[in-house]
Amino acid sequence: MSKPVVAVVGRPNVGKSTLFNKLVGQRISIVEDTPGVTRDRIYAEAEWCGTHFALIDTGGIEPSNSEIIPRQMRAQAEIAMETADVILFMVDGREGLTNADIEVGELLRPRSGKVVLAVNKVDGRNLPDDFYDFYELGLGDPIAISAANMLGLGDLLDEIVENFPEGAATEDEDTINVAVIGKPNVGKSSLVNALLGEERVIVSDIAGTTRDSIDTPLEKDGERYILVDTAGIRRKNKIYEDIERYSVIRAIAAIERSDVCLVMLDAGSGISDQDKKIAGLAHEAGKGIVICVNKWDAVEKETNTMKEFKKRIEAEFPFMSYAPAIFISAKTGKRLGSVLETVKMVAENRSVRIPTGQLNSLISDAVMMKQPPSDKGKSLKIYYAAQIGIRPPLFSFKVNSRELMHFSYSRYLENRIRDTFGFEGTSIKFLFREKGEKEDV
Repeated sequence: MSKPVVAVVGRPNVGKSTLFNKLVGQRISIVEDTPGVTRDRIYAEAEWCGTHFALIDTGGIEPSNSEIIPRQMRAQAEIAMETADVILFMVDGREGLTNADIEVGELLRPRSGKVVLAVNKVDGRNLPDDFYDFYELGLGDPIAISAANMLGLGDLLDEIVENFPEGAATEDEDTINVAVIGKPNVGKSSLVNALLGEERVIVSDIAGTTRDSIDTPLEKDGERYILVDTAGIRRKNKIYEDIERYSVIRAIAAIERSDVCLVMLDAGSGISDQDKKIAGLAHEAGKGIVICVNKWDAVEKETNTMKEFKKRIEAEFPFMSYAPAIFISAKTGKRLGSVLETVKMVAENRSVRIPTGQLNSLISDAVMMKQPPSDKGKSLKIYYAAQIGIRPPLFSFKVNSRELMHFSYSRYLENRIRDTFGFEGTSIKFLFREKGEKEDV
């Protein structure tokens, strides 16, 4: 199910990264008392009272920085506003209202209905004398918090969830949302245009042509799709312009609301670490994945060229061996018919439900064939298994001890389930519960 997106914005050094870490429950963002430390977006899932949402930590917006021209700065804010369902605007309660806050607020005001204003670093019960100055921003009632001391976060989260648009966490089950992701200049826009049969997306050899994520509907063979052509995702040290930093946010948000991700590779460039990182974003989000090796027409081929490239894919992407790979040419149209066919197959596999009886019979056989791990004379016991979710498939196991469930045995069970029931193209998730634990997701 697609989750709402919350973007944390504000000028540098107001505590955005500290709040981000508290809300997601772990230290992900770098926290340092120096403006500009967060150089790229950080993205994670957060949850409040059963509502899950995607949280994006952004670099500080610096309206007065002479190195950033107003057009770029405005584009940053516009992209952040368009991407997020809720914009969390943070200011510093110790410093009070600044000119930079006012300038950022002016950019946010046209979307004021999506903005939640948080005044950070209010550490005591008494509000500072200049707290009410923040009403001048015209962005609603400011909420006093202390991210470092975790004060006022409950009220803040209540307000964030309250502002989610109706239906933000739902999806049209009859439409397959497809995010086309990859490094710049691997042919994402060319593929979208080829599938659509017309030039709807600008195609250029200049990396970074696609700044935004572009949604385009497509109907073929009775199936409805939404194709999302995303801005290319570069390594952090390659992101020079802040506008491109926010384009990355849009690409990641596109992954979050997709059903299936087409991970585009350039056949002529091989597989880079950045390709693996991009694929990892889709894998961690639990999306369906199809690996598209583009520009295959430009590769000099021998008898086993495709076979050897598939072996390289298996070696470089061991964490998603379930993902099918197809070899295409968006330019010539070669094998393009297999793209949507494979997407449809993967989308269907994400929605497969396994009857509980069949699942437990399989698990029993698997345990008999390979004894569970043990430690200090205590062996792992699996009492019961059930599928409790789809998109991606989610399985719950009742066990005597989670600590005895080694990763290798979990992978063994996953392989047995895949061997029997398929699930090609989709990750599957496991939850291990001990007796007496609540069966929630």
